Amino acid sequence: MKRRTVLKFAGAVALGAPLGSSQAQTYPSRQIRFIVPYAPGGGADIACRIIAQKMSESMGQPVIVENRPGASEIIGNEALARAAPDGYTVGFISNALTVNAILQPKLPFDPERDFLPVTRLLTIPLIMVVPPSMPVNSVKELVALAKSQPGKLNYASFGAAGPHALAMEWFKRVSGTDIVAITYKGVAPGLAALVAGEIQVMLTGLSGGMPHIKSGKIRAIATTAAKGVAALPQLAPIALDYPEYDVNTWYGLGVPAGTPAPIVSRIHEETVRALNAPDVRQRFDSLGVEIAPLSQEAFVAMLREESRLWARVIKEAHITLKSE
Repeated sequence: MKRRTVLKFAGAVALGAPLGSSQAQTYPSRQIRFIVPYAPGGGADIACRIIAQKMSESMGQPVIVENRPGASEIIGNEALARAAPDGYTVGFISNALTVNAILQPKLPFDPERDFLPVTRLLTIPLIMVVPPSMPVNSVKELVALAKSQPGKLNYASFGAAGPHALAMEWFKRVSGTDIVAITYKGVAPGLAALVAGEIQVMLTGLSGGMPHIKSGKIRAIATTAAKGVAALPQLAPIALDYPEYDVNTWYGLGVPAGTPAPIVSRIHEETVRALNAPDVRQRFDSLGVEIAPLSQEAFVAMLREESRLWARVIKEAHITLKSE
Protein backbone atom coordinates (compact mmCIF):
# COMPACT_ATOMS: atom_id res chain seq x y z
CA MET A 1 0.00 0.00 0.00
CA LYS A 2 1.30 3.41 -0.92
CA ARG A 3 2.19 5.54 2.05
CA ARG A 4 -0.15 8.48 2.54
CA THR A 5 0.60 11.97 3.72
CA VAL A 6 -3.01 13.07 4.20
CA LEU A 7 -6.28 11.16 4.60
CA LYS A 8 -8.86 12.82 2.38
CA PHE A 9 -11.87 10.51 2.89
CA ALA A 10 -12.99 11.76 -0.51
CA GLY A 11 -16.74 11.44 -0.89
CA ALA A 12 -16.99 9.78 2.52
CA VAL A 13 -20.31 11.34 3.42
CA ALA A 14 -21.88 10.08 0.20
CA LEU A 15 -20.53 6.52 0.42
CA GLY A 16 -23.57 5.04 2.10
CA ALA A 17 -25.43 2.64 -0.18
CA PRO A 18 -29.13 3.18 -0.94
CA LEU A 19 -31.61 1.27 1.19
CA GLY A 20 -35.30 0.50 0.86
CA SER A 21 -37.49 2.44 3.27
CA SER A 22 -38.87 -0.75 4.82
CA GLN A 23 -35.35 -1.95 5.69
CA ALA A 24 -34.46 1.41 7.16
CA GLN A 25 -37.58 1.37 9.28
CA THR A 26 -36.87 -2.11 10.69
CA TYR A 27 -33.23 -1.40 11.60
CA PRO A 28 -32.06 -2.65 14.00
CA SER A 29 -33.71 -6.04 14.10
CA ARG A 30 -30.93 -7.85 15.96
CA GLN A 31 -27.86 -7.39 18.13
CA ILE A 32 -25.34 -4.65 17.25
CA ARG A 33 -21.63 -5.16 17.86
CA PHE A 34 -19.27 -2.37 18.93
CA ILE A 35 -15.61 -3.18 18.23
CA VAL A 36 -13.23 -1.50 20.67
CA PRO A 37 -9.52 -1.71 19.73
CA TYR A 38 -8.44 -1.69 23.38
CA ALA A 39 -8.34 -4.14 26.27
CA PRO A 40 -11.26 -4.30 28.72
CA GLY A 41 -11.20 -1.92 31.66
CA GLY A 42 -9.41 1.03 30.07
CA GLY A 43 -10.83 4.49 29.47
CA ALA A 44 -11.98 3.82 25.89
CA ASP A 45 -13.60 0.53 26.89
CA ILE A 46 -15.47 2.17 29.77
CA ALA A 47 -16.62 5.04 27.53
CA CYS A 48 -17.85 2.67 24.83
CA ARG A 49 -19.79 0.56 27.34
CA ILE A 50 -21.52 3.65 28.74
CA ILE A 51 -22.66 4.65 25.25
CA ALA A 52 -23.53 1.10 24.19
CA GLN A 53 -25.76 0.56 27.21
CA LYS A 54 -27.71 3.77 26.56
CA MET A 55 -28.07 3.02 22.84
CA SER A 56 -29.32 -0.47 23.63
CA GLU A 57 -32.07 1.05 25.78
CA SER A 58 -33.23 3.45 23.07
CA MET A 59 -32.85 1.10 20.07
CA GLY A 60 -34.50 -1.91 21.65
CA GLN A 61 -31.70 -4.31 20.72
CA PRO A 62 -28.58 -5.44 22.58
CA VAL A 63 -25.48 -3.39 21.79
CA ILE A 64 -22.50 -5.47 22.88
CA VAL A 65 -18.85 -4.50 23.16
CA GLU A 66 -16.20 -6.71 21.59
CA ASN A 67 -12.60 -5.93 22.56
CA ARG A 68 -9.97 -6.37 19.84
CA PRO A 69 -6.82 -4.84 21.38
CA GLY A 70 -3.32 -4.68 19.98
CA ALA A 71 -0.97 -3.18 17.37
CA SER A 72 -1.89 0.47 18.02
CA GLU A 73 -5.57 -0.22 17.27
CA ILE A 74 -4.80 -1.89 13.94
CA ILE A 75 -6.27 -5.26 14.96
CA GLY A 76 -9.59 -3.73 15.95
CA ASN A 77 -9.71 -1.43 12.93
CA GLU A 78 -9.05 -4.35 10.60
CA ALA A 79 -11.96 -6.27 12.13
CA LEU A 80 -14.19 -3.28 11.49
CA ALA A 81 -12.98 -2.89 7.90
CA ARG A 82 -13.69 -6.56 7.17
CA ALA A 83 -17.18 -6.58 8.70
CA ALA A 84 -20.36 -6.62 6.63
CA PRO A 85 -21.57 -3.07 5.82
CA ASP A 86 -25.02 -3.61 7.28
CA GLY A 87 -25.04 -1.41 10.37
CA TYR A 88 -24.61 -4.30 12.79
CA THR A 89 -20.88 -3.70 13.30
CA VAL A 90 -19.72 -0.30 14.55
CA GLY A 91 -16.18 0.59 15.56
CA PHE A 92 -14.59 2.88 18.11
CA ILE A 93 -11.90 4.95 16.37
CA SER A 94 -9.43 7.56 17.60
CA ASN A 95 -6.49 9.76 16.60
CA ALA A 96 -4.59 6.55 15.86
CA LEU A 97 -6.55 6.07 12.61
CA THR A 98 -4.97 9.13 11.00
CA VAL A 99 -1.52 8.59 12.52
CA ASN A 100 -1.31 4.92 11.49
CA ALA A 101 -2.25 5.85 7.94
CA ILE A 102 0.73 8.22 7.80
CA LEU A 103 3.33 6.03 9.53
CA GLN A 104 2.34 2.54 8.39
CA PRO A 105 2.58 1.95 4.61
CA LYS A 106 1.43 -1.69 4.89
CA LEU A 107 -1.79 -1.57 6.85
CA PRO A 108 -4.09 -4.60 6.36
CA PHE A 109 -6.87 -2.23 5.30
CA ASP A 110 -7.26 1.04 3.43
CA PRO A 111 -8.36 3.81 5.81
CA GLU A 112 -9.92 5.84 2.99
CA ARG A 113 -11.55 2.99 1.08
CA ASP A 114 -12.69 0.73 3.94
CA PHE A 115 -14.11 3.13 6.54
CA LEU A 116 -17.03 5.50 6.74
CA PRO A 117 -16.65 8.01 9.61
CA VAL A 118 -19.92 8.54 11.50
CA THR A 119 -19.35 10.99 14.34
CA ARG A 120 -16.88 12.17 16.93
CA LEU A 121 -18.05 11.16 20.39
CA LEU A 122 -15.73 12.56 23.03
CA THR A 123 -12.69 14.76 23.40
CA ILE A 124 -10.07 14.45 26.12
CA PRO A 125 -8.06 17.63 26.60
CA LEU A 126 -4.50 17.21 27.76
CA ILE A 127 -2.95 19.31 30.49
CA MET A 128 0.68 20.40 30.68
CA VAL A 129 2.14 19.67 34.10
CA VAL A 130 5.45 20.29 35.84
CA PRO A 131 6.88 19.33 39.26
CA PRO A 132 6.64 21.94 42.03
CA SER A 133 10.42 22.35 41.88
CA MET A 134 10.17 23.81 38.37
CA PRO A 135 10.34 27.64 38.52
CA VAL A 136 7.57 28.09 35.94
CA ASN A 137 3.87 28.87 36.26
CA SER A 138 2.94 29.50 32.65
CA VAL A 139 3.74 28.52 29.09
CA LYS A 140 5.71 31.73 28.58
CA GLU A 141 7.90 30.93 31.55
CA LEU A 142 8.42 27.33 30.42
CA VAL A 143 9.40 28.47 26.93
CA ALA A 144 11.81 31.06 28.31
CA LEU A 145 13.45 28.44 30.54
CA ALA A 146 13.66 25.87 27.72
CA LYS A 147 15.24 28.42 25.37
CA SER A 148 17.81 29.34 28.00
CA GLN A 149 18.75 25.66 28.35
CA PRO A 150 18.27 24.05 24.91
CA GLY A 151 18.25 20.26 25.09
CA LYS A 152 18.41 20.24 28.90
CA LEU A 153 14.71 19.82 29.73
CA ASN A 154 13.00 16.45 29.28
CA TYR A 155 9.38 15.42 28.73
CA ALA A 156 7.60 12.08 29.15
CA SER A 157 6.71 10.26 25.94
CA PHE A 158 4.66 7.07 25.70
CA GLY A 159 5.70 6.23 22.15
CA ALA A 160 6.82 8.64 19.45
CA ALA A 161 3.61 8.24 17.46
CA GLY A 162 1.26 8.53 20.43
CA PRO A 163 -1.03 11.54 20.89
CA HIS A 164 0.89 12.86 23.92
CA ALA A 165 4.22 12.85 22.08
CA LEU A 166 2.77 14.29 18.86
CA ALA A 167 1.10 17.08 20.82
CA MET A 168 4.39 17.83 22.59
CA GLU A 169 6.35 17.75 19.33
CA TRP A 170 3.92 20.24 17.82
CA PHE A 171 4.32 22.44 20.90
CA LYS A 172 8.10 22.35 20.43
CA ARG A 173 7.67 23.46 16.84
CA VAL A 174 5.31 26.37 17.50
CA SER A 175 7.35 27.55 20.50
CA GLY A 176 10.80 27.00 18.98
CA THR A 177 12.03 24.97 21.96
CA ASP A 178 14.30 21.94 22.25
CA ILE A 179 12.81 19.63 24.89
CA VAL A 180 13.98 16.01 24.83
CA ALA A 181 11.62 13.01 24.86
CA ILE A 182 12.17 10.30 27.47
CA THR A 183 10.06 7.21 26.80
CA TYR A 184 8.01 5.53 29.53
CA LYS A 185 5.65 2.55 29.32
CA GLY A 186 2.59 4.54 30.26
CA VAL A 187 1.14 7.65 31.87
CA ALA A 188 1.50 6.32 35.43
CA PRO A 189 5.29 5.73 35.15
CA GLY A 190 5.63 9.11 33.45
CA LEU A 191 3.82 10.87 36.28
CA ALA A 192 5.98 9.05 38.83
CA ALA A 193 9.09 10.26 37.00
CA LEU A 194 7.73 13.82 36.95
CA VAL A 195 7.02 13.75 40.68
CA ALA A 196 10.53 12.40 41.27
CA GLY A 197 12.05 15.19 39.16
CA GLU A 198 13.46 12.84 36.51
CA ILE A 199 11.64 14.86 33.83
CA GLN A 200 10.58 18.49 33.84
CA VAL A 201 7.30 18.55 31.90
CA MET A 202 4.68 16.25 30.40
CA LEU A 203 1.20 16.16 28.94
CA THR A 204 -1.42 14.03 30.65
CA GLY A 205 -5.17 13.56 30.74
CA LEU A 206 -7.29 14.88 33.57
CA SER A 207 -8.02 11.47 35.07
CA GLY A 208 -4.32 10.71 35.48
CA GLY A 209 -3.17 14.16 36.48
CA MET A 210 -5.90 15.47 38.81
CA PRO A 211 -5.05 13.35 41.90
CA HIS A 212 -1.44 14.56 41.77
CA ILE A 213 -2.50 18.15 41.15
CA LYS A 214 -4.86 18.11 44.13
CA SER A 215 -2.16 16.62 46.35
CA GLY A 216 0.34 19.28 45.27
CA LYS A 217 2.78 16.76 43.82
CA ILE A 218 2.60 18.38 40.38
CA ARG A 219 1.42 21.72 39.01
CA ALA A 220 -0.74 22.31 35.93
CA ILE A 221 0.38 25.28 33.84
CA ALA A 222 -1.67 24.99 30.62
CA THR A 223 -4.03 22.90 28.53
CA THR A 224 -3.68 21.78 24.92
CA ALA A 225 -7.36 22.52 24.22
CA ALA A 226 -7.89 25.98 22.74
CA LYS A 227 -11.29 26.35 24.41
CA GLY A 228 -9.91 25.43 27.83
CA VAL A 229 -10.94 22.71 30.26
CA ALA A 230 -14.26 22.84 32.11
CA ALA A 231 -12.84 21.02 35.13
CA LEU A 232 -9.99 23.55 35.44
CA PRO A 233 -11.48 26.84 34.20
CA GLN A 234 -8.53 28.83 35.53
CA LEU A 235 -6.06 26.89 33.37
CA ALA A 236 -4.90 28.88 30.35
CA PRO A 237 -4.81 27.21 26.93
CA ILE A 238 -1.51 27.07 25.08
CA ALA A 239 -3.41 28.80 22.26
CA LEU A 240 -3.29 32.07 24.21
CA ASP A 241 0.41 32.25 23.36
CA TYR A 242 0.32 30.22 20.13
CA PRO A 243 -3.10 30.72 18.49
CA GLU A 244 -2.71 27.90 15.97
CA TYR A 245 -2.21 25.32 18.71
CA ASP A 246 -5.26 23.20 19.57
CA VAL A 247 -5.00 19.50 20.47
CA ASN A 248 -7.45 17.03 21.93
CA THR A 249 -7.35 13.29 21.98
CA TRP A 250 -10.71 12.00 20.81
CA TYR A 251 -12.90 8.97 20.29
CA GLY A 252 -15.39 8.54 17.48
CA LEU A 253 -17.50 5.99 15.64
CA GLY A 254 -16.97 4.48 12.21
CA VAL A 255 -18.66 1.79 10.14
CA PRO A 256 -17.52 -0.29 7.17
CA ALA A 257 -17.66 1.63 3.90
CA GLY A 258 -20.83 0.88 1.99
CA THR A 259 -23.08 0.86 5.04
CA PRO A 260 -26.44 2.22 3.82
CA ALA A 261 -26.87 5.94 4.34
CA PRO A 262 -30.17 5.74 6.28
CA ILE A 263 -28.58 3.29 8.71
CA VAL A 264 -25.54 5.55 9.16
CA SER A 265 -27.93 8.43 9.90
CA ARG A 266 -29.81 6.29 12.44
CA ILE A 267 -26.58 5.31 14.20
CA HIS A 268 -25.55 8.96 14.32
CA GLU A 269 -28.95 10.01 15.68
CA GLU A 270 -29.00 7.32 18.38
CA THR A 271 -25.42 8.07 19.38
CA VAL A 272 -26.11 11.78 19.86
CA ARG A 273 -29.26 10.93 21.83
CA ALA A 274 -27.24 8.66 24.11
CA LEU A 275 -24.53 11.27 24.64
CA ASN A 276 -27.09 13.91 25.58
CA ALA A 277 -28.79 11.75 28.22
CA PRO A 278 -28.32 13.43 31.64
CA ASP A 279 -26.95 10.29 33.33
CA VAL A 280 -24.44 9.76 30.52
CA ARG A 281 -23.29 13.38 30.71
CA GLN A 282 -22.83 13.03 34.45
CA ARG A 283 -20.71 9.90 34.00
CA PHE A 284 -18.42 11.54 31.47
CA ASP A 285 -18.13 14.74 33.51
CA SER A 286 -16.87 12.64 36.42
CA LEU A 287 -14.25 11.07 34.14
CA GLY A 288 -12.93 14.42 32.89
CA VAL A 289 -14.12 13.64 29.36
CA GLU A 290 -15.98 16.15 27.22
CA ILE A 291 -18.97 15.11 25.12
CA ALA A 292 -18.39 16.53 21.64
CA PRO A 293 -20.48 14.95 18.86
CA LEU A 294 -20.11 16.23 15.31
CA SER A 295 -22.19 15.90 12.18
CA GLN A 296 -20.80 13.37 9.74
CA GLU A 297 -19.64 16.16 7.44
CA ALA A 298 -17.88 18.01 10.27
CA PHE A 299 -16.24 14.81 11.49
CA VAL A 300 -14.85 14.04 8.05
CA ALA A 301 -13.53 17.61 7.79
CA MET A 302 -11.89 17.25 11.21
CA LEU A 303 -10.18 14.01 10.16
CA ARG A 304 -8.83 15.63 7.01
CA GLU A 305 -7.45 18.61 8.94
CA GLU A 306 -5.94 16.43 11.66
CA SER A 307 -4.32 14.22 9.04
CA ARG A 308 -2.67 17.26 7.44
CA LEU A 309 -1.43 18.48 10.82
CA TRP A 310 0.10 15.20 11.98
CA ALA A 311 1.64 14.53 8.59
CA ARG A 312 3.47 17.86 8.90
CA VAL A 313 4.54 17.28 12.52
CA ILE A 314 5.70 13.73 11.79
CA LYS A 315 7.73 14.91 8.80
CA GLU A 316 9.31 17.88 10.60
CA ALA A 317 10.11 15.85 13.73
CA HIS A 318 11.46 12.94 11.65
CA ILE A 319 9.17 10.49 13.47
CA THR A 320 9.19 6.90 12.22
CA LEU A 321 8.15 3.57 13.68
CA LYS A 322 11.80 3.15 14.65
CA SER A 323 11.28 6.09 17.00
CA GLU A 324 9.03 3.91 19.12
